[in-house]
Amino acid sequence: MDSNITPSNFIEQAIIDDIKEKGIKQIVTRFPPEPNGYPHIGHVKAMCIDFLTAEKFKGYTNLRMDDTNPSKESEHFVKALQSAIKWLGFRWKKMYYASDYYDFLFDCAVDLIKQGKAYVCDLSAEEISATRGTLTEPGKNSPYRNRSVEENLQMFMDMRADKYKDGEKTLRAKIDMKHPNINMRDPIIYRISHETHYRQGNKWCIYPMYDFAHPLEDAHEGITHSLCSLEFEDHRPLYNWVLENVRLVTGLKPRQIEFARLNLDGTIMSKRYLRELVEGGYVDGWDDPRMPTLEAFKRRGYTPSSIKEFCTRIGVAKSNSLVQPHILEACIREELNKNALRVMAVVDPIKINITNYDEKRTEKVLVSNNPLDPKSKKHTVIFSNELFIEREDFIEKPGAKFFRLTPNGYVRLMGAYIIKCYEVVKDELGNIDHLNCSIIYDAKEQGIKPKGTIHWLSRKHCKQIRTRKFGNLLKEGEVFESGMLDKIVNSNSMTENVSYIEPFGFKQKGNLQFVRMGYYIEDSKLSKKDDKIYLETVSLKDSK
Repeated sequence: MDSNITPSNFIEQAIIDDIKEKGIKQIVTRFPPEPNGYPHIGHVKAMCIDFLTAEKFKGYTNLRMDDTNPSKESEHFVKALQSAIKWLGFRWKKMYYASDYYDFLFDCAVDLIKQGKAYVCDLSAEEISATRGTLTEPGKNSPYRNRSVEENLQMFMDMRADKYKDGEKTLRAKIDMKHPNINMRDPIIYRISHETHYRQGNKWCIYPMYDFAHPLEDAHEGITHSLCSLEFEDHRPLYNWVLENVRLVTGLKPRQIEFARLNLDGTIMSKRYLRELVEGGYVDGWDDPRMPTLEAFKRRGYTPSSIKEFCTRIGVAKSNSLVQPHILEACIREELNKNALRVMAVVDPIKINITNYDEKRTEKVLVSNNPLDPKSKKHTVIFSNELFIEREDFIEKPGAKFFRLTPNGYVRLMGAYIIKCYEVVKDELGNIDHLNCSIIYDAKEQGIKPKGTIHWLSRKHCKQIRTRKFGNLLKEGEVFESGMLDKIVNSNSMTENVSYIEPFGFKQKGNLQFVRMGYYIEDSKLSKKDDKIYLETVSLKDSK
């Protein structure tokens, strides 16, 4: 192993120290998601840290499905997690399921009972919580804490043999009810649950708790460093206690290191809450473009490289902080600016008639596929007497800094002519129906030099599409609360327009820059041959 690696964060420094002190030959990490939903942007940070850290030290990463809670888990979510990891470009060496360890974990629990370090407790979950104490007050011993080893073994066997109801008994580690860390006050390590497991069926009716199973699984797989988010920092003493006291654990014990989790401002970062949005019908599935899942980002046109670049920019920290979404948006914007094909499209159209241009005449205007690429080719857009322009490019009563089209004002049509609007035609309701404009053929002679340039499309030579833009799922200032969805979900988080695109763009796949408007991608899920929907990936400029 290369001992000359320069650390870029505190995790890498800790690993370097361990290599020197413990003589570790190969670094092994693990990514252990629970298959109870689709992975979201918050999981990417953990993926990057787990996979890239092992890769830097020429080690490897295992993928382990933490499926010890059968009520919400399924093979469908397992496949979703695998797909997301591969999409990001990561590869695991070995794949495990926590449920494969059930016999081993049961034996580990029996070992603790035989040592007098675990006991069967009859207290309910509410009673255990009431006797656990507080940060300033010690907990109280369970009245069942001093059962004999023989009695505990028999009762634990009876728990496995399905002789008790859910919640009737638990197995607790016997540690210290006065411990300053509440997690060490005789924590539950096994519970009864009569849920059918998606892999194990009804073989088991008792299931290990995460804090008990996780360190044992890490040790069994030879994980050297268990990298996890900061909420597990207070659980580290229990992680170490399990490894030190279960006699079935041999060899080098893994080290847990915590890092700050990703908290993206205005974004729901909990699979449980995201599930509520899906099951409540507030979004159109886990891949709804407004969701923070990787499937949603993929559908919306984000790339694996932009998402990983985002994780690189926010770095690895020891304390939690709130990350602003514009950092993520900047990463995809910068990438697409270099790579996306440029096409003419009008998102919110207003019609204009060029009255001094022959209606039978057309001209070809060349548009660069990408002006940032010196090798990029060009394609043609047709100019005619009937055009579409963006509604926001015309204002009847403009301010001093508005340099686009106005009544009796001039503007340059990109790659074409300078025009003047001389008439605004409205319908019976007072809405603008179209604008009558004329080309200023002798603009140079008249000294007319418009400050603004706008894009356009020929009405006779474009394709109708639908475009969708997205805002936050939650109303501004609201925090997600279960049971409060009707009040806090933003009903205007998606807007749709009838829009138009040039034929060249209509035929393209992948990321597109709608000139002057933003970056879009055809919706792979809902688009049809004659009814294409384009999703806004990100705006052309950062609104901040």
